[in-house]
Amino acid sequence: MRFDIITIFPEIFSRVFDFGIVRRAVEAGLIEIRVHDLRDYAHDRHRQVDDRPFGGGAGMVMKPEPLFRAVETVTNGLEHVSVTLLSPQGRLFSQQVAEEYSRKPHVVLICGRYEGVDERVAEHLASDEVSIGDYVLSGGEIPAMVVVDAVTRLIPGALGCEQSAERDSFSGGLLDYPHYTRPAEFRELKSPDVLLSGNHAEIEQWRRRKSIEKTLRRRPDLIRELSEAQRSEIEQILKEFDQ
Repeated sequence: MRFDIITIFPEIFSRVFDFGIVRRAVEAGLIEIRVHDLRDYAHDRHRQVDDRPFGGGAGMVMKPEPLFRAVETVTNGLEHVSVTLLSPQGRLFSQQVAEEYSRKPHVVLICGRYEGVDERVAEHLASDEVSIGDYVLSGGEIPAMVVVDAVTRLIPGALGCEQSAERDSFSGGLLDYPHYTRPAEFRELKSPDVLLSGNHAEIEQWRRRKSIEKTLRRRPDLIRELSEAQRSEIEQILKEFDQ
């Protein structure tokens, strides 16, 4: 899979992508990341990529010409390319969207800045518009890092254990179950006995139950399209909550 990132701050990305899972995925040839300086596609002597908004108002708006040139240069002759504009107005990025992106062979990420991006970019250049949350950041660079990291985890072979991605929070519509490790007792705080029992069936049952319980308490909005078994577990947990 290939990522092309278009930004006015290309230096930001090297320090982030030089570590952890993303770096290992690059070294293994599972993904390729290319970062492009948008100013290289501005043809005036000042390499200007922004201008005042028509109609007045505060801030500056990113110009369409450099962005169109950058994307068209990066994607020239290539097929099956998805172009994503990162902005607060986009659809909310989620685990399901990350899974969708992990099946794409080539993704171009446009990092917005300033007051916003000329709307012609969103309407006629980008094939998708994504936001990582209902808040405003200084630019699209951090969202681009989030997208690359979340998607890379889902590329086969990127993680040492493929079950890690399958059990991540949100993957099954629920939050992840609680995790414990050594020591079994710390400052009189004990790990659950069932996790030390060696009974794998009981451990799986406990984990499913705790996953549902945590989701009900913290993110009840996530529960959807549950199996009959999950519904039965939820009903039992709700009864316990009411006691």
